[in-house]
Amino acid sequence: MTYEEYLDGKPVVITAALTGGIQGKEAHPDLPETPEEIAEAAAAVEAAGAAVVHLHARRDNGERAFSTERFQAVTDAVREATDDIVIQHSTGGTAAPDALRAEPLRTDPAPEMASLDMGPMNRGRRLTSENTRDTIDGLHAEMRERGIKPELEVFNNGHLNEAFRIVDDLADPPYLNLIFGPGTLSPPSPANLQRMVDQLPDRAEFNVIGFGPHQLPLTTQAMILGGHVRVGLEDNSYLRKRELATNEALVARAARIAEELDRPVATPSTARELLGVESRR
Repeated sequence: MTYEEYLDGKPVVITAALTGGIQGKEAHPDLPETPEEIAEAAAAVEAAGAAVVHLHARRDNGERAFSTERFQAVTDAVREATDDIVIQHSTGGTAAPDALRAEPLRTDPAPEMASLDMGPMNRGRRLTSENTRDTIDGLHAEMRERGIKPELEVFNNGHLNEAFRIVDDLADPPYLNLIFGPGTLSPPSPANLQRMVDQLPDRAEFNVIGFGPHQLPLTTQAMILGGHVRVGLEDNSYLRKRELATNEALVARAARIAEELDRPVATPSTARELLGVESRR
C-alpha cells in the first residue's frame, strides 16, 4: 500500500489483539483470559469496527496455552459470539518448542489467518523467542497446506530479510506486520516506520503495531501511509496516561481516526478481499 492509496480512500483493516500471552490480570484487571471472556471481548471489538481478531489461548490459571484443544475452545466461543470477524491465531511463543507452536494451526476449521514470526526476539530480562529458520519454514509449510493466510511478523529491520526470503512463495498480497517497541523490536519512531515502509515489496500490504504509548501515533501514521493497524490490550493497556483502556475503546478510537482521515473502516468481508483470505464462516 502507498500514500497514494491513502489519498484514494482505501479501506483500513483494524485488527484487535485481545489478550496476548505475557501479561495477566495483574497488569489489567479486565484482560480477557477464559474462552468466554475472550469471546465477549471479540463481540465488542467487532461492533466497534475490528475486522480481524488476533487470538491467544490461556490455561485456567491464566498462563499461556498452545494446545489445539484450548485454541479450539477459544475459537468456537468467538465464532459463536461474533457475526463475521476474521479469526487469526498466534503461533508466536517465547521459549516454546516447535511442536507446540504448530498446534494453534490445527483447529477445525483452521484459522483464516495466523501470525508467522520472522526471527528471534528478546523481551524483558529473561524471555527469548528463537524463531529459527527451520521453525519459520515448518510453520509456513503447514499454513500453506491448510490454506491459512500468514501474517509475517517483522520485529526489526533485519527480519525483512527473512520476509524477502519467502515472499515469492506467498499468495498475493504478502501481508507484513511491522512491530515497534522495547527490547529487540524496532525502535519506535515515525522515521523508522517510514524507512520500513519504503523497503516493502510493491505488492505487499502492511500492518503496524506500536507497543504502549507508541500505539496511537504509529498506527495513525500507518493509516496515512496506506497501511492497516492492530490495537488492543495485548499491546497497550492504556487509552491515555493513567487511564486504563478496554479493547473496544482502543478499536473505536482507531476507527474514528480512520474515518477522520477519509479511510473507510474495512468490514470483515472487505478485509478478506483486500488481504486474500479464504473465508471459514
